[in-house]
Amino acid sequence: MADSNFVDYVKICCRTGNGGAGVMHLLRDKRTAKGGPDGGNGGRGGDIILRGSSQLWTLLHLKYRKHILAQDGNRGEGGRRTGSDGKDEYLEVPLGTIAKDVETGEVMFEITEDGQEEILVKGGRGGLGNYNFSTPTNQTPRFAQPGEPGKEEWKILELKVLADVGLVGFPNAGKSTLLSVMSAAKPEIADYPFTTLVPNLGIVQYRDFKSFVMADIPGIIEGAHEGKGLGTRFLRHIERNATLLFLIPADSANIKAEYKILTNELKKFNKELLDKKRLLVISKSDILDDELMKEIKKELPRVPHLFISSATGFNITKLKDKLWEMLNGE
Repeated sequence: MADSNFVDYVKICCRTGNGGAGVMHLLRDKRTAKGGPDGGNGGRGGDIILRGSSQLWTLLHLKYRKHILAQDGNRGEGGRRTGSDGKDEYLEVPLGTIAKDVETGEVMFEITEDGQEEILVKGGRGGLGNYNFSTPTNQTPRFAQPGEPGKEEWKILELKVLADVGLVGFPNAGKSTLLSVMSAAKPEIADYPFTTLVPNLGIVQYRDFKSFVMADIPGIIEGAHEGKGLGTRFLRHIERNATLLFLIPADSANIKAEYKILTNELKKFNKELLDKKRLLVISKSDILDDELMKEIKKELPRVPHLFISSATGFNITKLKDKLWEMLNGE
Protein backbone atom coordinates (compact mmCIF):
# COMPACT_ATOMS: atom_id res chain seq x y z
CA MET A 1 0.00 0.00 0.00
CA ALA A 2 1.55 3.25 -1.06
CA ASP A 3 1.30 5.98 1.55
CA SER A 4 -0.35 8.42 -0.86
CA ASN A 5 -2.96 5.87 -1.91
CA PHE A 6 -4.26 4.89 1.51
CA VAL A 7 -7.21 7.04 2.60
CA ASP A 8 -9.24 5.97 5.64
CA TYR A 9 -11.26 9.15 6.30
CA VAL A 10 -13.45 11.25 4.01
CA LYS A 11 -16.10 13.90 4.60
CA ILE A 12 -18.73 14.17 1.88
CA CYS A 13 -21.78 16.33 1.18
CA CYS A 14 -24.76 14.19 0.16
CA ARG A 15 -27.75 15.66 -1.64
CA THR A 16 -30.59 13.28 -2.41
CA GLY A 17 -33.24 13.69 -5.08
CA ASN A 18 -36.46 15.64 -4.67
CA GLY A 19 -39.67 13.65 -4.82
CA GLY A 20 -41.74 14.21 -7.96
CA ALA A 21 -44.97 16.20 -7.63
CA GLY A 22 -48.33 14.48 -7.69
CA VAL A 23 -50.65 15.63 -10.49
CA MET A 24 -54.10 17.20 -10.42
CA HIS A 25 -55.87 15.70 -13.44
CA LEU A 26 -59.46 14.84 -14.37
CA LEU A 27 -60.31 12.07 -16.77
CA ARG A 28 -61.30 13.45 -20.17
CA ASP A 29 -61.57 11.42 -23.38
CA LYS A 30 -63.99 11.00 -26.27
CA ARG A 31 -66.27 8.80 -24.17
CA THR A 32 -66.02 10.77 -20.94
CA ALA A 33 -66.89 14.42 -20.74
CA LYS A 34 -66.70 14.80 -16.98
CA GLY A 35 -64.62 11.96 -15.51
CA GLY A 36 -63.27 11.66 -11.99
CA PRO A 37 -59.81 12.45 -10.73
CA ASP A 38 -56.98 10.34 -12.19
CA GLY A 39 -53.83 12.33 -11.40
CA GLY A 40 -50.86 10.03 -10.74
CA ASN A 41 -48.32 10.09 -7.92
CA GLY A 42 -44.85 11.54 -8.23
CA GLY A 43 -41.81 9.25 -8.17
CA ARG A 44 -39.53 9.21 -5.13
CA GLY A 45 -36.20 11.02 -5.18
CA GLY A 46 -33.03 8.98 -5.48
CA ASP A 47 -31.27 7.71 -2.33
CA ILE A 48 -27.54 7.74 -1.64
CA ILE A 49 -26.54 4.19 -0.76
CA LEU A 50 -23.29 2.61 0.46
CA ARG A 51 -22.41 -0.83 -0.88
CA GLY A 52 -19.62 -3.01 0.52
CA SER A 53 -16.95 -4.27 -1.87
CA SER A 54 -14.26 -6.78 -1.01
CA GLN A 55 -12.25 -5.46 -3.98
CA LEU A 56 -11.57 -2.11 -2.29
CA TRP A 57 -9.18 -1.42 0.60
CA THR A 58 -9.20 2.39 0.74
CA LEU A 59 -11.54 5.40 0.44
CA LEU A 60 -9.21 7.04 -2.08
CA HIS A 61 -11.87 7.07 -4.83
CA LEU A 62 -14.05 9.34 -2.63
CA LYS A 63 -11.31 11.68 -1.44
CA TYR A 64 -11.85 14.28 -4.19
CA ARG A 65 -15.53 13.61 -4.74
CA LYS A 66 -16.92 15.97 -2.10
CA HIS A 67 -20.47 16.34 -3.46
CA ILE A 68 -22.63 13.29 -4.07
CA LEU A 69 -25.88 13.99 -5.93
CA ALA A 70 -28.84 11.67 -6.53
CA GLN A 71 -31.50 12.17 -9.21
CA ASP A 72 -34.89 13.81 -8.70
CA GLY A 73 -38.10 11.81 -9.07
CA ASN A 74 -40.42 12.67 -11.99
CA ARG A 75 -43.90 14.12 -11.62
CA GLY A 76 -46.94 11.90 -12.04
CA GLU A 77 -49.21 11.85 -15.08
CA GLY A 78 -52.88 11.54 -15.87
CA GLY A 79 -54.41 8.08 -16.04
CA ARG A 80 -53.05 7.38 -12.55
CA ARG A 81 -49.57 6.93 -13.98
CA THR A 82 -46.84 7.24 -11.35
CA GLY A 83 -43.73 9.22 -12.24
CA SER A 84 -40.48 7.33 -12.48
CA ASP A 85 -38.25 7.21 -9.38
CA GLY A 86 -35.01 9.17 -9.31
CA LYS A 87 -31.90 7.10 -9.90
CA ASP A 88 -30.16 6.04 -6.68
CA GLU A 89 -26.50 6.93 -6.25
CA TYR A 90 -24.38 3.96 -5.11
CA LEU A 91 -21.03 4.46 -3.42
CA GLU A 92 -18.85 1.37 -3.20
CA VAL A 93 -16.74 1.27 -0.05
CA PRO A 94 -14.27 -1.22 1.46
CA LEU A 95 -15.36 -3.62 4.17
CA GLY A 96 -14.89 -2.08 7.60
CA THR A 97 -16.31 1.33 6.59
CA ILE A 98 -18.29 3.21 9.24
CA ALA A 99 -20.75 5.99 8.39
CA LYS A 100 -21.15 8.88 10.85
CA ASP A 101 -23.30 12.00 10.98
CA VAL A 102 -21.14 15.15 10.99
CA GLU A 103 -23.34 17.18 13.34
CA THR A 104 -23.99 14.56 16.01
CA GLY A 105 -20.97 12.29 15.54
CA GLU A 106 -23.37 9.36 15.83
CA VAL A 107 -22.40 6.09 14.14
CA MET A 108 -25.15 5.25 11.66
CA PHE A 109 -24.01 1.79 10.53
CA GLU A 110 -21.02 -0.32 9.53
CA ILE A 111 -20.33 -2.08 6.24
CA THR A 112 -18.81 -5.48 7.03
CA GLU A 113 -19.95 -7.80 4.20
CA ASP A 114 -19.39 -7.88 0.47
CA GLY A 115 -22.53 -6.63 -1.31
CA GLN A 116 -24.09 -5.23 1.90
CA GLU A 117 -26.16 -2.14 1.13
CA GLU A 118 -27.18 0.62 3.56
CA ILE A 119 -29.00 3.87 2.83
CA LEU A 120 -26.75 6.78 3.80
CA VAL A 121 -29.29 9.55 3.03
CA LYS A 122 -32.86 8.93 1.89
CA GLY A 123 -34.44 10.77 -1.04
CA GLY A 124 -37.69 12.76 -0.85
CA ARG A 125 -41.03 10.99 -1.15
CA GLY A 126 -43.17 11.55 -4.22
CA GLY A 127 -46.34 13.62 -3.84
CA LEU A 128 -49.80 12.02 -4.13
CA GLY A 129 -51.95 12.68 -7.17
CA ASN A 130 -55.49 14.03 -6.77
CA TYR A 131 -57.15 10.60 -7.21
CA ASN A 132 -55.88 9.70 -3.71
CA PHE A 133 -58.00 12.46 -2.17
CA SER A 134 -61.34 11.55 -3.67
CA THR A 135 -64.07 11.11 -1.02
CA PRO A 136 -67.86 10.70 -1.15
CA THR A 137 -68.22 14.38 -0.26
CA ASN A 138 -65.42 15.60 -2.54
CA GLN A 139 -65.47 13.45 -5.62
CA THR A 140 -63.40 15.76 -7.81
CA PRO A 141 -60.54 17.12 -5.68
CA ARG A 142 -58.65 19.75 -7.62
CA PHE A 143 -55.37 19.60 -5.74
CA ALA A 144 -52.36 17.26 -5.42
CA GLN A 145 -49.35 17.00 -3.17
CA PRO A 146 -45.98 18.47 -4.09
CA GLY A 147 -42.99 16.14 -3.84
CA GLU A 148 -40.97 16.03 -0.62
CA PRO A 149 -37.66 17.87 -1.03
CA GLY A 150 -34.46 15.85 -0.88
CA LYS A 151 -31.96 16.23 1.95
CA GLU A 152 -28.53 17.79 1.96
CA GLU A 153 -26.34 16.41 4.74
CA TRP A 154 -22.64 16.07 5.48
CA LYS A 155 -21.45 12.58 6.36
CA ILE A 156 -18.15 11.11 7.52
CA LEU A 157 -16.88 7.78 6.25
CA GLU A 158 -14.15 6.10 8.32
CA LEU A 159 -12.36 2.90 7.45
CA LYS A 160 -11.30 0.40 10.09
CA VAL A 161 -9.06 -2.21 8.55
CA LEU A 162 -10.51 -5.73 8.74
CA ALA A 163 -7.84 -8.25 9.68
CA ASP A 164 -7.56 -11.42 11.75
CA VAL A 165 -4.34 -10.42 13.51
CA GLY A 166 -3.20 -6.90 14.36
CA LEU A 167 0.46 -6.15 15.10
CA VAL A 168 0.83 -3.80 18.07
CA GLY A 169 4.11 -2.28 19.17
CA PHE A 170 6.28 0.79 19.46
CA PRO A 171 7.83 2.37 16.35
CA ASN A 172 10.77 0.32 15.05
CA ALA A 173 9.75 -2.83 16.95
CA GLY A 174 10.09 -4.91 13.77
CA LYS A 175 6.38 -5.19 12.88
CA SER A 176 6.88 -4.47 9.17
CA THR A 177 9.79 -6.90 8.99
CA LEU A 178 7.68 -9.65 10.58
CA LEU A 179 4.81 -8.99 8.17
CA SER A 180 7.17 -9.20 5.19
CA VAL A 181 8.54 -12.54 6.46
CA MET A 182 5.15 -14.11 7.21
CA SER A 183 3.36 -12.89 4.07
CA ALA A 184 3.98 -11.60 0.56
CA ALA A 185 3.39 -8.00 1.68
CA LYS A 186 6.21 -5.55 0.96
CA PRO A 187 5.89 -2.74 3.51
CA GLU A 188 8.55 -0.03 3.73
CA ILE A 189 11.26 -1.04 6.18
CA ALA A 190 13.82 1.41 7.58
CA ASP A 191 15.69 2.13 10.82
CA TYR A 192 13.84 5.32 11.76
CA PRO A 193 10.61 5.72 13.78
CA PHE A 194 7.22 5.84 12.06
CA THR A 195 8.44 4.23 8.86
CA THR A 196 4.93 2.79 8.64
CA LEU A 197 2.43 5.62 8.20
CA VAL A 198 -0.54 3.57 6.99
CA PRO A 199 -1.80 0.10 7.92
CA ASN A 200 -0.33 -2.66 5.76
CA LEU A 201 -2.20 -5.91 5.14
CA GLY A 202 -0.65 -9.26 4.36
CA ILE A 203 -2.18 -12.69 3.73
CA VAL A 204 -0.34 -15.33 5.75
CA GLN A 205 -0.33 -18.71 4.03
CA TYR A 206 -0.91 -21.58 6.43
CA ARG A 207 -1.00 -25.37 6.16
CA ASP A 208 -3.34 -27.14 3.70
CA PHE A 209 -3.94 -23.95 1.68
CA LYS A 210 -5.45 -22.14 4.66
CA SER A 211 -4.68 -18.48 5.30
CA PHE A 212 -5.38 -15.55 7.59
CA VAL A 213 -4.92 -11.77 7.30
CA MET A 214 -2.36 -9.86 9.34
CA ALA A 215 -2.29 -6.06 9.68
CA ASP A 216 0.79 -3.99 10.47
CA ILE A 217 -0.54 -0.96 12.38
CA PRO A 218 1.64 2.19 12.63
CA GLY A 219 3.64 2.32 15.87
CA ILE A 220 2.06 3.37 19.14
CA ILE A 221 3.75 5.70 21.62
CA GLU A 222 2.81 6.71 25.14
CA GLY A 223 -0.04 9.22 24.93
CA ALA A 224 -1.33 7.87 21.60
CA HIS A 225 -4.90 7.78 22.95
CA GLU A 226 -4.65 11.58 23.26
CA GLY A 227 -3.46 11.94 19.67
CA LYS A 228 0.31 11.88 20.21
CA GLY A 229 2.43 10.39 17.45
CA LEU A 230 -0.02 9.02 14.90
CA GLY A 231 -2.54 8.82 17.72
CA THR A 232 -6.16 7.84 17.52
CA ARG A 233 -6.14 8.04 13.73
CA PHE A 234 -4.70 4.52 13.59
CA LEU A 235 -5.67 3.11 16.98
CA ARG A 236 -9.17 2.59 15.57
CA HIS A 237 -7.83 0.02 13.09
CA ILE A 238 -7.00 -2.28 16.00
CA GLU A 239 -10.70 -2.42 16.94
CA ARG A 240 -11.42 -4.69 13.96
CA ASN A 241 -8.72 -7.30 14.66
CA ALA A 242 -9.70 -10.63 16.21
CA THR A 243 -6.31 -11.24 17.84
CA LEU A 244 -3.65 -8.76 18.96
CA LEU A 245 0.01 -9.64 18.56
CA PHE A 246 2.17 -7.46 20.82
CA LEU A 247 5.69 -7.23 19.37
CA ILE A 248 8.57 -6.11 21.59
CA PRO A 249 12.24 -6.53 20.62
CA ALA A 250 14.55 -8.61 22.82
CA ASP A 251 16.95 -5.68 23.22
CA SER A 252 14.28 -3.56 24.89
CA ALA A 253 15.34 -2.01 28.19
CA ASN A 254 12.21 -3.28 29.98
CA ILE A 255 9.88 -5.63 28.10
CA LYS A 256 7.30 -5.75 30.90
CA ALA A 257 7.14 -1.94 31.13
CA GLU A 258 6.73 -1.57 27.35
CA TYR A 259 3.95 -4.13 27.32
CA LYS A 260 2.19 -2.26 30.14
CA ILE A 261 2.41 1.05 28.22
CA LEU A 262 0.96 -0.55 25.09
CA THR A 263 -1.94 -2.20 26.91
CA ASN A 264 -2.60 1.00 28.84
CA GLU A 265 -2.87 3.02 25.62
CA LEU A 266 -5.34 0.51 24.20
CA LYS A 267 -7.36 0.55 27.41
CA LYS A 268 -7.60 4.35 27.45
CA PHE A 269 -8.64 4.41 23.80
CA ASN A 270 -11.20 1.60 24.12
CA LYS A 271 -11.18 -0.73 27.13
CA GLU A 272 -12.96 -3.44 25.12
CA LEU A 273 -9.72 -3.95 23.16
CA LEU A 274 -8.26 -5.78 26.16
CA ASP A 275 -11.01 -8.40 25.85
CA LYS A 276 -9.41 -9.62 22.63
CA LYS A 277 -7.04 -12.58 22.55
CA ARG A 278 -3.43 -11.48 23.06
CA LEU A 279 -0.02 -12.92 22.26
CA LEU A 280 3.26 -11.35 23.35
CA VAL A 281 6.06 -11.95 20.86
CA ILE A 282 9.70 -11.14 21.63
CA SER A 283 11.40 -10.31 18.33
CA LYS A 284 15.13 -10.22 17.48
CA SER A 285 15.62 -13.30 19.66
CA ASP A 286 18.59 -14.39 17.53
CA ILE A 287 20.72 -12.12 19.77
CA LEU A 288 19.81 -14.21 22.84
CA ASP A 289 21.36 -17.43 24.09
CA ASP A 290 19.37 -20.03 26.06
CA GLU A 291 20.45 -18.70 29.43
CA LEU A 292 19.48 -15.12 28.63
CA MET A 293 16.15 -16.28 27.21
CA LYS A 294 15.36 -18.06 30.50
CA GLU A 295 16.17 -14.90 32.46
CA ILE A 296 13.89 -12.78 30.27
CA LYS A 297 11.04 -15.31 30.64
CA LYS A 298 11.05 -14.78 34.40
CA GLU A 299 10.35 -11.06 33.92
CA LEU A 300 7.60 -11.37 31.29
CA PRO A 301 3.97 -10.49 32.10
CA ARG A 302 1.58 -13.41 32.56
CA VAL A 303 0.29 -13.68 29.00
CA PRO A 304 0.98 -16.25 26.26
CA HIS A 305 4.39 -15.44 24.77
CA LEU A 306 6.82 -16.62 22.13
CA PHE A 307 10.42 -15.79 21.18
CA ILE A 308 11.02 -15.32 17.45
CA SER A 309 13.51 -13.92 14.95
CA SER A 310 12.38 -12.50 11.62
CA ALA A 311 16.00 -12.41 10.44
CA THR A 312 16.71 -16.14 10.97
CA GLY A 313 13.16 -17.52 10.81
CA PHE A 314 13.41 -18.82 14.37
CA ASN A 315 9.95 -19.94 15.61
CA ILE A 316 8.11 -18.30 12.67
CA THR A 317 6.31 -21.58 11.85
CA LYS A 318 5.48 -22.01 15.53
CA LEU A 319 4.08 -18.45 15.54
CA LYS A 320 1.79 -19.26 12.61
CA ASP A 321 0.58 -22.39 14.44
CA LYS A 322 -0.11 -20.41 17.60
CA LEU A 323 -2.01 -17.65 15.78
CA TRP A 324 -4.09 -20.18 13.84
CA GLU A 325 -4.94 -21.94 17.10
CA MET A 326 -5.99 -18.63 18.70
CA LEU A 327 -8.10 -17.60 15.70
CA ASN A 328 -9.87 -20.90 15.30
CA GLY A 329 -9.92 -22.28 18.82
CA GLU A 330 -8.07 -25.40 17.76
